[in-house]
Amino acid sequence: MNAQSSQETASRRRNRGRRCPIHRRGVVRCVLAALAALALHSGARAAVLLNGSGSTFAFPLYSKWVEAFHQREPDISVNYASIGSGAGVANVTAGTTDFGASDDPIPNKQLRGLTVPILHFPSAIGAVVVTFNVTHIDRLRLDPQTIADIFLGKITNWKDPAFRRNTTMPLPDAPITVVHRGDTSGTTYIFTDYLSK
Repeated sequence: MNAQSSQETASRRRNRGRRCPIHRRGVVRCVLAALAALALHSGARAAVLLNGSGSTFAFPLYSKWVEAFHQREPDISVNYASIGSGAGVANVTAGTTDFGASDDPIPNKQLRGLTVPILHFPSAIGAVVVTFNVTHIDRLRLDPQTIADIFLGKITNWKDPAFRRNTTMPLPDAPITVVHRGDTSGTTYIFTDYLSK
């Protein structure tokens, strides 16, 4: 390892877990610029209203961006309805909103059939996790195969031998009750895409 690469490694260790304000500001600027371009494309500079809908996950972030954007551009109002990714995609493809938000990209075949061009660009990033509620167990790391088998119904009890490759803690002889989201959601898309691999 040369001196430069060891300095870079040390720098990465020091900065691990810290937010990168330059990158975050760059993403915010890109999203705000895209909204401004939409607004300017929509017509004159008089009061402009942009309507969007979709991701519930991204709503807290979008609401902060909308507030900051409106302070900077008071003639442009942005309404965002946090109604779920599936509904957001349905609204934007039907033309009832100006933009939609989802982790599940619209397939190219569907895009080709639309009368209005749709642009995909990333605006937020987050994690999808599996949670559990087992008495006396505070932490449990599961490998992808075990998670997939639970959701496929192949593993139905906490005493299943598959858990031995994940933990040495004693697990109860109790059924596993799987709970999942029922609507169309970007989070569901991300999770099922992960499980399919």
